Amino acid sequence: MALFEQFQDLTIAVDGAEIYCRVGGDGPPVLLLHGYPQTSAMWAPIAPVLAEHFTVVCSDLRGYGDSSKPASVPDRSTYLGFVR
Repeated sequence: MALFEQFQDLTIAVDGAEIYCRVGGDGPPVLLLHGYPQTSAMWAPIAPVLAEHFTVVCSDLRGYGDSSKPASVPDRSTYLGFVR
């Protein structure tokens, strides 16, 4: 059984990044965001059930799953927060 069979895969360009998401269902919108270290795939068991009553958006946060990751710089400050 494939995951998210009735969902559409989308990639949305925002502020220099590309955010991957799956969208399915019909009704009021529900946004499902994952935590660390998961991806949007964690919602596979519940998203189809919610999609019976809602428009469900399962997004990979920036740097996770199929969403783009920021390019690193020589001092690695991209991934360390800020460097003094």
